[in-house]
Amino acid sequence: MCKARLENGQGLLEYALIIMLVVIVVIVVLALLGPKIGEMFSNVVLQI
Repeated sequence: MCKARLENGQGLLEYALIIMLVVIVVIVVLALLGPKIGEMFSNVVLQI
């Protein structure tokens, strides 16, 4: 029973690490592309 708890905790930790990695990648991509995307939307608004 104790071993099952340890394995369950390990699985949750692995999922948490994967989610953290995805969040970090999303933040980096938004930081790099954010200004360009904002500029693109501004250009679209100005053309209307």
